[in-house]
Amino acid sequence: MAYSVGQVSGFAGITVRTLHHYDTTGLLSPSARSPAGYRCYDDADLARLQQILFYRQLGFGLDEIAAILRDPQADALDHLRARHRLLNEQITELRRLVEVAERAMEVQRTGVELTPEERFEVFGEVTFDLSYATEAHLKWQHSEGHQQSMARAAAHTKEDWARIMAEAGAWRHRLLGAFDAGEAADGDLAAALAEEHRAHISRWFTPCPTDMHCRIADDFAADPRAFALVVPPSEQRPGLAAYLHTAVLANAVRRGPGVCEAAPPSAALPPVLPEPS
Repeated sequence: MAYSVGQVSGFAGITVRTLHHYDTTGLLSPSARSPAGYRCYDDADLARLQQILFYRQLGFGLDEIAAILRDPQADALDHLRARHRLLNEQITELRRLVEVAERAMEVQRTGVELTPEERFEVFGEVTFDLSYATEAHLKWQHSEGHQQSMARAAAHTKEDWARIMAEAGAWRHRLLGAFDAGEAADGDLAAALAEEHRAHISRWFTPCPTDMHCRIADDFAADPRAFALVVPPSEQRPGLAAYLHTAVLANAVRRGPGVCEAAPPSAALPPVLPEPS
């Protein structure tokens, strides 16, 4: 029995244009033509189309499908195994992205209730990278310190944030002064500045013992997004993140030798503030 291109289009759920393209490329040419020159498909053509659509649904390209169908000896099973592995990898990645998106929404929902104008007024150049905040939230979501920090940050008022940022700005000015003056990173002044930063975290977010502070400083040295939370890019200098990292470790050693090395990873708190909404 012969079927018209319109009938096949209806059977297969694809467009007439697609069937024309398959014919033009040689992937699926109808077995016959009507006296008027119209395409006519038989049962064998429909069976081939079913194979094409099967492979298309699995993500194979038209060239790959043509190669498989062109060689009767081709081992389609090898192609299917390879596609199976790829699909499983894609499923794993999509699940990870779903989790990241869900956590990102949580971070956004836990944000500080400020208008855009108030946000600029309070935070100025200090920016909150959502990708960093989301990664940190995924990493530390079960940490009691992180949960407490997020809860306290969400509860701060506009006035609280203004005080926090003013305090942080004054500390940052002193840090830059010490760095520019060539004060030793493990010296008295740098260690005092590190201790002041630790006290700031404890006062406004969550208790911050020295081992936790070391982990925060590790993030400053390793991730520019983390360091931008304390020093905006326009104020940064080459080596400043490493300088602060050394100062924090030196301060921790002064207050208890070995605490940084002995600190368990679960004790750390990433230096993340919620994204203001």
